[in-house]
Amino acid sequence: MVTFSRDQCIVISGESGSGKTESTHLIVQHLTFLGKANNQTLREKILQVNSLVEAFGNARTAINDNSSRFGKYLEMMFTPTGAVMGARISEYLLEKSRVIKQAVGEKNFHIFYYIYAGLYHQKKLSEFRLPEEKPPRYIADETGRVIHDITSKESYRRQFEAIQHCFRIIGFTDKEVHSVYRILAGILNIGNIEFAAISSQHQTDKSEVPNAEALENAASLLCISPEELQEALISHCVVTRGETIIRANTVDRAADVRDAMSKALYARLFSWIVNRINTLLQPDKRICSADDGMNVGILDIFGFENFGRNSFEQLCINIANEQIQYYFNQHVFALEQVEYQNEGIDATPVMYEDNRPLLDMFLQKPLGLLALLDEESRFPQATDQTLVDKFEDNLRCKYFWRPKGVELCFGILHYAGKVLYDASGVLEKNRDTLPADVVVVLRTSENKLLQQLFSIPLTKTGNLAQTRARITAASRSLPPHFSAGRAKVDTLEVIRHPEETTNMKRQTMASYFRYSLMDLLSKMVVGQPHFVRCIKPNDDREALKFSRESVLAQLRSTGILETVSIRRQGYSHRILFEEFVKRYYYLAFKAHETPVASKESCVAILEKSRLDHWVLGKTKVFLKYYHVEQLNLLLREVIGRVVVLQAYAKGWLGARRYRRVREKREKGAIAIQSAWRGYDARRKFKKISNRRSESAVPIQAEHLSGQSTDLQPAVAGDTKESAHVQDCSELGDHTVLRGSIDRKVIPQTEFNNGHEDTSSNPPAITEKNWHPQAQCSPEGYDVFAGHPNKHSVSGTDLLSSRTCHAAPGRPALSPSRGAPAKPAVSENGLVQKQRTPRRRCQQPKMLSSPEDTMYYNQLNGTLEYQGSKRKPRKLGQIKVLDGEDEYYKSLSPVDSVPEEDNPACPFFYSSSSKGASSAQH
Repeated sequence: MVTFSRDQCIVISGESGSGKTESTHLIVQHLTFLGKANNQTLREKILQVNSLVEAFGNARTAINDNSSRFGKYLEMMFTPTGAVMGARISEYLLEKSRVIKQAVGEKNFHIFYYIYAGLYHQKKLSEFRLPEEKPPRYIADETGRVIHDITSKESYRRQFEAIQHCFRIIGFTDKEVHSVYRILAGILNIGNIEFAAISSQHQTDKSEVPNAEALENAASLLCISPEELQEALISHCVVTRGETIIRANTVDRAADVRDAMSKALYARLFSWIVNRINTLLQPDKRICSADDGMNVGILDIFGFENFGRNSFEQLCINIANEQIQYYFNQHVFALEQVEYQNEGIDATPVMYEDNRPLLDMFLQKPLGLLALLDEESRFPQATDQTLVDKFEDNLRCKYFWRPKGVELCFGILHYAGKVLYDASGVLEKNRDTLPADVVVVLRTSENKLLQQLFSIPLTKTGNLAQTRARITAASRSLPPHFSAGRAKVDTLEVIRHPEETTNMKRQTMASYFRYSLMDLLSKMVVGQPHFVRCIKPNDDREALKFSRESVLAQLRSTGILETVSIRRQGYSHRILFEEFVKRYYYLAFKAHETPVASKESCVAILEKSRLDHWVLGKTKVFLKYYHVEQLNLLLREVIGRVVVLQAYAKGWLGARRYRRVREKREKGAIAIQSAWRGYDARRKFKKISNRRSESAVPIQAEHLSGQSTDLQPAVAGDTKESAHVQDCSELGDHTVLRGSIDRKVIPQTEFNNGHEDTSSNPPAITEKNWHPQAQCSPEGYDVFAGHPNKHSVSGTDLLSSRTCHAAPGRPALSPSRGAPAKPAVSENGLVQKQRTPRRRCQQPKMLSSPEDTMYYNQLNGTLEYQGSKRKPRKLGQIKVLDGEDEYYKSLSPVDSVPEEDNPACPFFYSSSSKGASSAQH
C-alpha cells in the first residue's frame, strides 16, 4: 500500500469452521502493529471492534461454535506514510431469522447468552424482566439445560465483562449501553408473548393475548404502551379508497407479526451498533482527510455451508461464496492470461473451472433464481410448492436439478459440490414483511434509541442509513385507532410515514442480497486483491487430525490446485517499468542518479541482481513468484549499508556539534567565574576598608580612657584640665576628649612649615604636649568588640600592622614597664611626621598613609604569588567557588609586616592563625 500508493483488499474465504474469523483477528492485529500511530486509544478501539461485532453477529452452528452469521468488510484507513488513522465496517446479510428459531444443535446469537449470564451474576434479572428458572422461548433448546449452562459456566460471565469493556473502550456511553440491554431483554420478552383464538358472532379467526405478563414486560422494557402493542399484534390496518379498515389477525398471523417485530428490532439494533462504531472510529480530519488516505479492506464472510437441512439462509450464503470464487478466478486466471496476450508474453494457458454460468443462473433477470423468487413473492396466493415448480420450469441447466420423491426440495451444483435445499418457508422469509402498525407503535417509544431505530430509513442493502433523513411535517399521521384516546400527541413529532422505511411491497430479502453483493464487489475491485484460503483439516472439529480426503476436496473446489499450476508456469508479479525502476534503482545505479523508466534501466537492474527466468513485456516487467522476495532481500542489504553510512555521518556531526557546545559552555563558565571573582574581591576590599575606618574610633577611645587615668598625677598642677578630662571620661565622650586635648596640648611651635623639630632632647610628656596616639596596648585587641583580647581573631577582623607613635617632644611609654621610649626617627635623622587627627564629621582619609600603602602593596604581592601557584584546570572542568580556595584566602588581611619595613612603630598586631602576639622594635 505504501510502496505503490494503492488501496489493498484481503479476501478471506473457505468453508465454515476453517478459521476465517481467527485469521481476520490476526491480520487486524498485524496491520494495527505495522501502522502504529501516536493515538494509542485508536489502536485499542480497532482491536476491540471485532470482538464486539462478533458477539452480536456470530452464533453456534452444527459445524462451528463461533460461526459468522453475517458478512463483514472492515476497512482500515491509513495515512500516506502508513500510520493507521481510523476504521469503517460494512455489514451484509445478517441472518436475523436465527433470532426467532434455530435448528437442532444450534444456538441463538452469542449476545443473548452473554447478557443473560451477566445480569444473573449482577442480580439484575428482575430489573430487565427476565426469568431465573424457565428460559425465554427464543433461547430455549431441546435439552432444557440453557439456564443451568448460563448460570454455571464461567465463560459466559467473562464474555459479558469483555463486551462491557469493548463498549467502554470504543466510546459508547453508559446510557447507550443500558438502552441496548433493554432492547435485547425486550426481544426475549416479546418471544414469550402467546396468542389464542377466540370466536365471535361474526368472525371466528380472531386472536387475543391470554397472558398479559409477557406483553407488559416487553412494553415496559421498550417504553411503549401495552395496549398499543397488543393492538398492533392482533390487528392490522388496511387503507382502501381513502377509507381505513381495521382487520383482526389470526393466531398464526399474530405470531408472524410478533416474530417479524423481533427480527426487525435485532437487525436494526445491530446496524445501529455498526454505524455507531463507524462514527467513533472515523479518522481525525486534523491528521489527514479520508480522501488523502489509503485503505486496506478485509473481507470476512460466512463460508460455504452444506448442512443436513439447508434453507433460504444457506442459499444466500453459498451464492455469496460463488461470487467470491468468481472474483478469485477473474484475478488469478482470466485477467492474468489477458495481460499476457496484451503484453506479447508467450505463456501456456491454464485450464480452470469458470463459475460464471452458475452466477448467471442466480443473478440474471428476468429468469434468474432470485428474480423468480421475487416474482412469486408478490403473488398473495403463492406457496412454496408453486415456487419450486416455477424453478423447475425456468431453470433448465446442468447446475439445477429436482430430486424425485421430494416435493419441497431442489438441488444446486456449486463450485464446492452439490447441495440440497429445503423450500419450506422460503417465500415468507423472502417477503420479510413488517406491518406499518408495529413501526408506528415503536416510533412512539420514550426510549430515544428505539425511537431512532425506526425513524432512520433503510438503505438498498437493508441496513440503517448512516445519516438521519429529514422528517417532513406531512408524514406524522397515525392510524385512527392508535390516535384515539392518546393524551400525549407531541411524542409523535419525529414520526414519519411507515411506508418510507418499511417498503413492504418494494423490498425483499432477495433484493437486499443482490444490492449487498453489488456494494461489496464495488469496494473490493478498487484495491489490489490478496487472497487468503482457509482449509479445514477435518470435519469433526478435532485437534491434530488431518483428513486427506476432506482437505483434497477443499483444494480442488477452491481452485488451489489450478492456482499452483498457473503460479509455476506464469508470472505472478507484473510491475510497470516506472514503478520497477523507482523501487529497485538502488541495486544498479548510484543514489544521486535518476535513471529513465525504460526497458534498458529494467534490464540493468535485473542483470545486476543476477536473476533468471524473467520476461519484459511492452510496458511491464514479468517476474516469477520468488523474484520479488529476492529483490527485496538485495534492496534491504543495500539500504542497510546506506543506514550504516548515515549513522557514522550523523555520529560525526553530533560529536562536532557537542564539542562546539562544550567549548561555548566552558568560555561562558570562565567569563562567569572571572566576573564573580572580580566582584567578590571588590566586595571584600570594600568591607575591609570600611572595617579599618570604623575600628580606629573605638581603639582610640579605649586607649584614651586608660591614658586619662594615668595622666592625672602628671598634670596635677592644672586642676582645670584634670577636671575637664575627668568629666569627659565619665561621660564616655572619648572623641570630644581627644579633640580637646589635641587642640590644647600639641605645641604649634614644633612644626615650622611642615618640618619636624630636630632637637636632640625631646621634652618630657606633659598635659600640653601629650598625644593620645603615643600609647599602644600591649595585648592583642579586638577592634570590633571594643575590649582587649589575648587570642587571635580572623584575618578580616583585625587591622594589619597598626603602628603607634609618640607625640613629638615626649617619649612613648613602654607597654610593660611604663618606661619612656625613644621617638621614631627616619634614616636621615629626622623625627617622623605625626598625622593630623581628623575632626568629627570629617571624611576618613583613604590610601594616603604609609600604613595603607604598605598594606595594599603587601596584598597585591600576595595575590600575584597565589595566582602563580594556581594550577590550570582541565578542559570542561568548572571551578567550584568554595571557601577553601587559596585565592580567596589571600583576600583576607595578610600576615604581619616585618620589622624592618616599619621601624617607627615599637609594637604591631599580627593576624596569623597562631594567635595575636606583640613584638618590640
